[in-house]
Amino acid sequence: MEVQQVFKRYEKKYILTGEQEREFLKAVEGKMIMDKYGEHTICNIYFDDDQFSLIRTSLDKPMYKEKLRLRTYGVPESGDHQAFIEIKKKFDGVVYKRRIPMKLKTAEKYLYEGIYPQKKDSQILKEIDWFLKAHAPVKPKVVLTYVRRAFYGAENPDFRMTIDKDITCRYDSLHLTDGVFGDPILKENTYLLEIKIPGIMPLWMSEILSRLKIFPASISKYGTYYKNTPELYLSMTGKKAGGNHV
Repeated sequence: MEVQQVFKRYEKKYILTGEQEREFLKAVEGKMIMDKYGEHTICNIYFDDDQFSLIRTSLDKPMYKEKLRLRTYGVPESGDHQAFIEIKKKFDGVVYKRRIPMKLKTAEKYLYEGIYPQKKDSQILKEIDWFLKAHAPVKPKVVLTYVRRAFYGAENPDFRMTIDKDITCRYDSLHLTDGVFGDPILKENTYLLEIKIPGIMPLWMSEILSRLKIFPASISKYGTYYKNTPELYLSMTGKKAGGNHV
């Protein structure tokens, strides 16, 4: 099956208690279908400069912002695991995600050492290359992992939602093959719901959210970790460089 590489949508985020999560899943049963991967772990490395300029800009909520990450689905055991280099941009409320698949070891050589992937010549890779040059020098700064369930609409497969739990972050051991560990960014028994809307939110979904008193939340996983981790602020002064633990 061809891997989707380009996404354009609105994204709404919500923080759910355990009770809300259970009631919400009951309410959308039959309308949203879990995808074939079921519950799975997603591992990410976010890239930034030593001043954390990208996440600091993002937290200021500008009209335009962008981020770069390396992602795997499942915890990779070797460099042969498939990975995705992703650029995620947000302009005027619309999210644009563009990604390119390659082996993890190939992606690391490109992002860490500047070794251009062989037999890879695409517009998306050119955009990633431009990003790396425009924001140079960017480095791996944070590993962020979580357990995700992804769903698509029974009537409209492009209408999607995800529910994440066990969200952890760390600023050392910056290789995805190091495994899943780190500091939690949400309280215990708390879930992050993201609804990904290609156009307009379906009325039935709006009614469910309203009835269950589930309200939008302004939250960034990476941003939350950055704000709550003093060591990352200190790294900007040179006292402790959080990104130098690779």
